Amino acid sequence: MLARVNSCALVGLDGVTVEVEVDISCGLAAFNIVGLLDATVQESKERVRAAIKNAGLEFPN
Repeated sequence: MLARVNSCALVGLDGVTVEVEVDISCGLAAFNIVGLLDATVQESKERVRAAIKNAGLEFPN
């Protein structure tokens, strides 16, 4: 595991503490989001790609 951070998720009107873990390994360029997935979490993949691009970095093909 590369990193672990604490964050917050909304459940209705309540904020819930969540732990986010990041892992990097050799292999094909891809990323996966696991856990309780709904449509907004699936859309976050595109936001991650946009954030990487806007930070001046290149997302591998």
